[in-house]
Amino acid sequence: MSHLATGWSGLRAWSASHDAELRLCVRSTTAAVLTLAVSQLLHLPIALWAVLTAVILTQISVGRSLKASMDYLITTLGGAIYAGAIGALVPHDNQFAVFAALAIALAPAVLLAALYPRFSAAPFTAVMVFFAPTITHTGPIAAAFERVIEVAVGCVVGLVVSLVVLPARAHDLAIEAATQMLALMARFLPELFARLTPSPDRPALSDMQSRIGEALGRLDKVAAEAAHERITRLGAEPDHGPLLRTMLRLRHDFVIIGRAAIAPLPGVFGARLAPHLARVGETVADYLRASGAALSPRQAPPPLEEVEAALDGYAAEIAALRRQGLTRELPDDTVEHIFALGFALDQLRLHLRDLARCVGEHAPARNAPVVEAAVNAGHTRP
Repeated sequence: MSHLATGWSGLRAWSASHDAELRLCVRSTTAAVLTLAVSQLLHLPIALWAVLTAVILTQISVGRSLKASMDYLITTLGGAIYAGAIGALVPHDNQFAVFAALAIALAPAVLLAALYPRFSAAPFTAVMVFFAPTITHTGPIAAAFERVIEVAVGCVVGLVVSLVVLPARAHDLAIEAATQMLALMARFLPELFARLTPSPDRPALSDMQSRIGEALGRLDKVAAEAAHERITRLGAEPDHGPLLRTMLRLRHDFVIIGRAAIAPLPGVFGARLAPHLARVGETVADYLRASGAALSPRQAPPPLEEVEAALDGYAAEIAALRRQGLTRELPDDTVEHIFALGFALDQLRLHLRDLARCVGEHAPARNAPVVEAAVNAGHTRP
């Protein structure tokens, strides 16, 4: 029984971590079966193309399915009309004429797909419509019409299944991607600040910046899919644009801090600024984690007071070092290094306030006073 319980627990953990993929599996299978049934009900000549369309267009989120369906339907309609016209107007009297007609039908479709990836189905449609008469023994115009009907059936069934059967909203996936990116930044930020101090154990930058960049790329992609849901009025959630821009700015802050962390701060600067940098790293990391935890359940943003206090402490220590004239003893490139770090921290302060505002926009309206207080607290500090 212990082995069975362990296996069952492992299966539950695996399914929980692959929820989106399992939902897609169920939707795609359901779409294929339903499309086959509808194709038989409508007596479509070749149900294969309708079933393939439904499977192709049943994507991991509703927003992605909407975009794929619109692109695929427009591409199929245009490709079918063009290839059907070529098949009807260009003579097929001999073998050379067939080769020439195929080239005329296919070349523009390939060029269009190369220039605009969203029309990648155009070459496939052109070839199918061109050769369909030899399979169905109909004319080129009838073959083009049948192709459009088959694709339309697949599109409609795929979209209905995406909306009804275990629907996965791009909005939720975007929030999940943003939460994962915030968790990555919270994990790596203390390591970045540790490289600024003359410690014997300086963590390697390795791939931390690239992993944050990949997380931003995933967020960008899913946010675009969520925009399609908003355009079609399938979702009333806030626009992800401000959140995406804020995450991009935070990513830039990490890049600037990473460049400053190539070399540790010199001498007395490293010794006196080390505790302040450690506190900034810890408080900002905690704030990023708390912001990610507030996004998904649509809660109010965490307070910014500790982050503001840590940044103020660093700024006060820098001011004290300048008043003592210690910066005049440093080489110009070292001074630039120190002020570049200060600029990055000032930008980080502003962008964390933007993050608080974005988290607040995703919270229910009843949390508006809390959100406003959290954001204003940062602006009113000296």
